[in-house]
Amino acid sequence: MGKKDNLVQYFWQITYAHTIAYFIAGLLSKIFMNYDELWATEIMSSFYRPIDAPIISLAIFLQMPRGILIALFILPLRKAFFVENRGLLKLGLIVLGFSAISTIGAVCSSYEGYIFLKLPLEIHLIGYPEILFYISLFVGILYVSQKFVHKKIIIISSITLMIFIGFFGIMGYLAAKGII
Repeated sequence: MGKKDNLVQYFWQITYAHTIAYFIAGLLSKIFMNYDELWATEIMSSFYRPIDAPIISLAIFLQMPRGILIALFILPLRKAFFVENRGLLKLGLIVLGFSAISTIGAVCSSYEGYIFLKLPLEIHLIGYPEILFYISLFVGILYVSQKFVHKKIIIISSITLMIFIGFFGIMGYLAAKGII
């Protein structure tokens, strides 16, 4: 397998690991953390779109290009994450640090958010179970993907899940728009 094949494989693994982890974490959080009710509260509805907005349904499909961006951004550190000892643990900590806790902007659940947003502490804390579950899934999927990289079941499963998730997102969007 050449360098180009390894790069394609790398981008594919990051993209499907992110998309699948995002889908599962989001779906389970929606169910068990009652996001329908939470997002309808006065404080959350002032800055979140309604949970049944068409773009929210499409968000899962839009995670595929986001996965490619993630792969691109961490490409210079690929060896540190995929070759070095405990590399995926390092990746998980980096994702937690830069995409959740220490974001540049003041977003809910971030360090800056605690300082600049008027949100009560419980609103900041409510997202952490989903964040931690997503990161665990993302790193776990990457671990399995790396460990069994040439197993056909991994390749077939990843393709099947990505098709299902893409279809689910597009159909949800079309349904929310009233097209189907």
